[in-house]
Formats: sequence, C-alpha cells, structure tokens
Amino acid sequence: MALRSLFTTPVYEASLAAQPGFAGFNGELAAACRMLAEEDAAGRAWCRREGYGGYTSYASLDDLPKRATVFAQLKTRLDRHAAVFAEALAFDLGAGRLKLDSLWVNVLKPGAAHSGHVHPHSVLSGTVYVAVPPGAGALKLEDPRLPLMMAAPPRRADAPEGARSFVYLAPEEGAVLMWESWLRHEVTPHRGKGERISLSFNYGWR
Repeated sequence: MALRSLFTTPVYEASLAAQPGFAGFNGELAAACRMLAEEDAAGRAWCRREGYGGYTSYASLDDLPKRATVFAQLKTRLDRHAAVFAEALAFDLGAGRLKLDSLWVNVLKPGAAHSGHVHPHSVLSGTVYVAVPPGAGALKLEDPRLPLMMAAPPRRADAPEGARSFVYLAPEEGAVLMWESWLRHEVTPHRGKGERISLSFNYGWR
C-alpha cells in the first residue's frame, strides 16, 4: 500500500535573527513601527473606525521603504527570501518578476486579534515578526480544502500536521513566514503583555 501526497500547501520559514547586527536592525524596525503608530493620524482613525485593536498602516501608507532606511533594508532582505520561495514553488515567471506591492505595520495590543482572510490580488504574502512577547497571538493557517469537506469526519487530536484542518505557528522575533496569497490565515487573540509588532507584505507578479 502506498500513499501519494498531492497538491501540498508549502509555508516558507526563515529568520533574520542569525544575521550579523540583527539586534540593532530589529530595534530600528521596532522604533520605526512605533513612530508610524504615533504619527499616522489617518491610520489611527481607520483603526478606530474599523475596530482594529491597535495600529496598522495597511489602509493609510503605501510607501514604507521610502519613509525609513530600515524599511528599505527590510525590502532588500525580503526580496531575496521571496526569490528563494518562488524557486521552491517552481514558479514560471516568464518575462515577469515578483515585486513587493505592499508592506505595512501591525501593532496589536493585548486582547486584539485579526480575523481570517486571504490576499486575493497577490502571489506571495507573509509577515516579519519584530516584537513577540510571551503569549502573543499565533498565526493560524487553514487547510484550503476545508470548505469542500462537506461530509468529512473531524481529524484525530494526534493527526500529523499536514492532515490537520488548522495549524498554529508561534513565531519568534526575526521570523519570516511566507505563503501563497490564497491561503486563508488569521492572528489569534494576543494574550501577552505589551505590543505584538510585525510587518506584513504582498508580492505580485509583474
């Protein structure tokens, strides 16, 4: 008897923490994120209006790499990771290329979460984790086949990770997680103390 695993859903995992000067770089990222949270009045207004538990620049700023050198440096690092992931996915980009379409700050306060969603106009999406206090909300990934499992029984508690309906990832500071943009994901409630700071991003095929 043989089982053949088809149509897998890869998630790219890497870390910036092993690179020289990470502590200083990560500290600059955190400071830049907090600076935006203080100065971006339009972003704060959008968060209040939409009930976002903290601050995000998602709806207000689309030029982070031009606003601070540390964001431009992060883009350069992310470009390399996106290229590696695209190769692993066997993407045939033809005459096009993957381009960072958006990069935004997320500062979640204790008790806040981010409900399930996808990024429909992108190819690759992901997050870099800057401040992850103990108890910070995990990244919850959903099996994309779940809406089609109309009569399937639930999985056992000891099911292997690849067979579960949901997988929870608890990243550390410096972690880079990336997935194909159609993969539904969310952030579970932040149960820790202090701010959970991350930067999320999208790559398009241009």
